Amino acid sequence: MPLVRIDALRMPPSRLEALGDAVHQALMESIGFPADDRFQILTSHDGTTGTLRHGTYLDIPRDDGIVYIDITMRASRTDGQKRKLYASICALAHERADVAPHNVFIVVHENTPADWSFGHGQAQYLM
Repeated sequence: MPLVRIDALRMPPSRLEALGDAVHQALMESIGFPADDRFQILTSHDGTTGTLRHGTYLDIPRDDGIVYIDITMRASRTDGQKRKLYASICALAHERADVAPHNVFIVVHENTPADWSFGHGQAQYLM
């Protein structure tokens, strides 16, 4: 179960939706998540009441086309799976949402089964 948060700056709804689709496809193909396991928070900041900051850390030139993709999922994926995921997200984001590869910033957070509740106040993975 991944929880995906995507933040972009002044991205039209159709592109933001395409970006969400791209990330979900990459998660399905790289890690094996099922199609209906889709929990996403998609936000386009207007640049005034909300904005995104970026630098050139690691000598990667970034601009206002940057997208931050924050993925939380249970631990157990290999480094190889994560590398495949990052490459797939980047390629699909470029193809489907016209996001330049240098502007795709991804972070993965891992946790344990006890850290999830899908509803009804229960820890379904612990049952």
